[in-house]
Amino acid sequence: MLLSKVIVVALSCAFLLGAAPLAYGQLSPTFYDEKCPNVTSIIREIITDTLSFDPRIAASLIRLHFHDCFVNGCDASILLDNSDDIESEKQAAPNNNSVRGFDVIDRMKARLESECPGVVSCADILTVAAEESVVLAGGPSWAVPLGRRDRRTANQSAVVDFLPSPFETLDQIKSKFSALGLNNNTDLVALSGAHTFGRSQCQFFTNRMYNLTDCSTNPQPDGTLNSTYLQKLIELCPCNGNGSVLVDLDPTTPDGFDSNYYSNLQIGQGLLGSDQKLFSTSGADTVDIVNSFSANQTAFFESFLVDLPAYSPINGVSLNQASGSFTFHIIFLTLLKTVL
Repeated sequence: MLLSKVIVVALSCAFLLGAAPLAYGQLSPTFYDEKCPNVTSIIREIITDTLSFDPRIAASLIRLHFHDCFVNGCDASILLDNSDDIESEKQAAPNNNSVRGFDVIDRMKARLESECPGVVSCADILTVAAEESVVLAGGPSWAVPLGRRDRRTANQSAVVDFLPSPFETLDQIKSKFSALGLNNNTDLVALSGAHTFGRSQCQFFTNRMYNLTDCSTNPQPDGTLNSTYLQKLIELCPCNGNGSVLVDLDPTTPDGFDSNYYSNLQIGQGLLGSDQKLFSTSGADTVDIVNSFSANQTAFFESFLVDLPAYSPINGVSLNQASGSFTFHIIFLTLLKTVL
């Protein structure tokens, strides 16, 4: 009986994945109003529930969305597991043991499949989850364009090529934003503001704190790091210690979505080197934008609202095709969780 249900669902998915796409530009906030009107409230409910025992999850979900979108667009390819035909993006260095929230996305998909089977794509679930995560952390809301189609293939090698790294220079990061059709000043600074909440692992910034060959701090490898802040970080992340220890990206309001991220940069308290470079790179056109967003949270929110919805449909034909498809990872996991 179980096997027959798996076969039926797999055939249904094949049909949905092969459905004829709608034309470019038909992404719409009202896409599910008739077929699945509770999609946003279901996603919000699951995030709210998870926040009660995992205060990191809002930041983790928007990061998961970003890491999906930077590689071939917002198509849920980051959810695909390894198979004979797929090298999962989860296993790429920037994602492995780093991005999280897959179990929460599974819960969302299971609930939505129960309420409106075969309708809501995983790409749209990730996108709505990002918006709701920002709102629940105190940030702005926006109308989410919906109707994305899930991709059936992954591109593991492209993860390193396209995702910005905390170890890169400002010029390198600007180049990656430009490659996606985003401008490399306002878009870059506004979207980097998502680091106003959440955590990072010590391994991603200890190179700023120590000369890793001998663990000395004199001379300090990164002179832009606030000296008082450095001492706090040394207590949390000793040289050659556990690189997976978590540290707040924003030491002032670690779980709130606000403009303190930019104020931290102004005083040398950007945790990641790539973040601090937005303010501390001499002559950079990003410095004035950091100053503006620090002084005016509304300006940050407005720029984030303009940039993120535009960012979500970037790159790739499948992002502008509407269907009820969903990824193979979810097909079987959701079914087994529902039936067993």
